[in-house]
Amino acid sequence: MVNRPDSDVEIERLQLRFAGARVSDERAVRRLMQSIDACGQLIACIAVDDDSTEAAPPLVLIDGYRRVAALRRLGRDTARVQCCNCTIGQALVQQLACAQSRAMAAIEQALLLRELIDAQQMSQREAARQCGRDASWVQRRLLLLQALPEGVLDAVRAGGVSSWAAARVFAPLARANSEHANRLLASLDAQRLSTRELRSWFDHYQGAQHAQRERMVEHPRLFIDSLNERDRERDAQRLRGGPERELAGDLGHLQSLLERVRRRLAPLNTPVAAPLARACARVHAVLPDVASELGRLCHDSDRDPQQRAHPASAGAAPARDQPAAAAVA
Repeated sequence: MVNRPDSDVEIERLQLRFAGARVSDERAVRRLMQSIDACGQLIACIAVDDDSTEAAPPLVLIDGYRRVAALRRLGRDTARVQCCNCTIGQALVQQLACAQSRAMAAIEQALLLRELIDAQQMSQREAARQCGRDASWVQRRLLLLQALPEGVLDAVRAGGVSSWAAARVFAPLARANSEHANRLLASLDAQRLSTRELRSWFDHYQGAQHAQRERMVEHPRLFIDSLNERDRERDAQRLRGGPERELAGDLGHLQSLLERVRRRLAPLNTPVAAPLARACARVHAVLPDVASELGRLCHDSDRDPQQRAHPASAGAAPARDQPAAAAVA
């Protein structure tokens, strides 16, 4: 693929044919605006000639959609563009094989692959070969698109849902329950959740019963707020109780674990396997130190706190088996 030298091209001449295959990122566009305003456009956009007979045919933009958005917001009329002497399909393959300006999200790769296979009539095997990938990689990307409702894809393109959330939350949720996926997306329009909150929501959803799942899908923001309130209350109780209360809870948990281990070890009459023997040896080596610390704490708690607080005054107190000084006189 031969590239022509960079040139300044009117932005209106660029055809943004693959804008739907790109994920919107407002912060990235703002950073590009600051960079271009301070230093100019450092990296040229990539475009190819459209197959038309016009005197000045439009250039199909392959890479640089965020740069074009930043230039438009800055009021610029032209963009620095590198034109490739190749077909649109070859340019898309090159874009997938090695992203030139940034790492592409999995959904962006999937959307471009769908363009190659559906619009450019390229087989999955050929797309994988030209992109330097194996066929399973292409198939996984296409399966991701099949699992996602079209509304989720639109939300990803608009930046309302992150690519991570689409792949890790909405895709598995849509496979299991497409109705819940659509209802969750509708709820998020009015009750936005961050990617971290959505991950926490999905972790709890997987272990929830059916009735609770219905409430979680209908009111995801309320569920996350209740989780945050519970965490704040737990932190407040931990602060009020101090380290002693937390340690008491850990010791109670340790006691329960040791009792369970004892019950499970009792029926074993034959020599245990090597991994279990090593685990027992490690626990047996730690137990004396733990027992020593517990003994020290219990011994200190049985002593008079006034004597612990003023050890120097212990010598001045009379012995218990001696009579008082007045009786001796």
